[in-house]
Amino acid sequence: MRAVTWQGRRDVRVEEVPDPRIEEPTDAVIRVTTTAICGSDLHLYEPLAPLMEAGDVMGHESIGIVEEVGDAVPSLAPGDRVVVPFQICCGTCYMCGQGLHTQCETTQVREHGMGAALYGYTKLYGHVPGGQAEYLRVQQAQYAPIKLPQEGPDERYLYLSDVLPTAWQAVEYAAIPTGGTVLVLGLGPIGDMSARIALHRGHRVVGADPVPERRDRVAARGAAVVDPEGDDVTARVRELTDGRGADSVIDAVGMEAHGSPTARFLQRLTGLLPDAIAEPLTQKAGIDRLASLYTAIDAVRRGGTISLAGVYGGAADPLPMLTLFDKQVQLRMGQANVRRWTDQIMPLLDDGDPLGVETFHTHRLPLDEAPAAYDMFQRKADGAVKVLLTP
Repeated sequence: MRAVTWQGRRDVRVEEVPDPRIEEPTDAVIRVTTTAICGSDLHLYEPLAPLMEAGDVMGHESIGIVEEVGDAVPSLAPGDRVVVPFQICCGTCYMCGQGLHTQCETTQVREHGMGAALYGYTKLYGHVPGGQAEYLRVQQAQYAPIKLPQEGPDERYLYLSDVLPTAWQAVEYAAIPTGGTVLVLGLGPIGDMSARIALHRGHRVVGADPVPERRDRVAARGAAVVDPEGDDVTARVRELTDGRGADSVIDAVGMEAHGSPTARFLQRLTGLLPDAIAEPLTQKAGIDRLASLYTAIDAVRRGGTISLAGVYGGAADPLPMLTLFDKQVQLRMGQANVRRWTDQIMPLLDDGDPLGVETFHTHRLPLDEAPAAYDMFQRKADGAVKVLLTP
């Protein structure tokens, strides 16, 4: 089959790889009908390169048709349409019972001290082939995949794999009070969808992003917007909140895979080092620049909440613990527990489209154009916010 493979820093290629097959009774194989490039894929494209191996199949957002199921998957049959959450979870362990599917005890990558295995996301998360491909082996298929109606475009349900539950959890963790103000830092796919969800719930939203097209998308839905490169984000938020600050802040930036001179220098530095040195440097002290988090701490009101939805991966800077303590800031974070939120999200997809998911993507391209799509998305060119790929 054809699949998007990682071959090196800023080097992805569509190549022929072996077809997936049933390996465990709890497996299924799907024919992918639509897959997507996630902002976190850009971290693999460049700063997390030392954790990748040539030939790794990329991607963790996929929807498709079941082709084959294992003997322990009674809930699915060939021909069923499913969307696949980005994490692999069993649904029966203690952590899944707590709604913490990203900590699934059945698929935890204990070798590296990490949580649940993820599709297409480095050896730290299990080295599992991803879904930017013609076919995908779905693990823990007796629970993890979400069975869908046969009707309706892929764009309506694809984002259940990652974007919708990640943004939903970001808003839930932000604990925005009724009628409160939330500042969303970064208006890529997760920040944009977080803003839409918060607006849908009746909150006041302020969005900050340096890319004009991204600000325009969110402003068109009713949010106030700020250019962090030309304006003082904290001052603007305080103007809108009687000098108090935002009740909640959602940091949807995280690790700065692009746009940060410091991060770019460190990325290039690790690229010149042997893997044995580059890998621990990447994990511990090489890729984060915490400007967005510092802005969140500055802009949130006393007693407010910061919700971290962006991916952080190192320890390059100390946290301002005195400020966090003095302001009594609540800090919540973590990868989205997809299945915890899907029952709440699904009614918004089945009854109209209040979040605008069907038109959320900015580009749909053939799978063979994935290399150009990654480059475009990384450079934020041509208004790219969300890129879908058709195998």
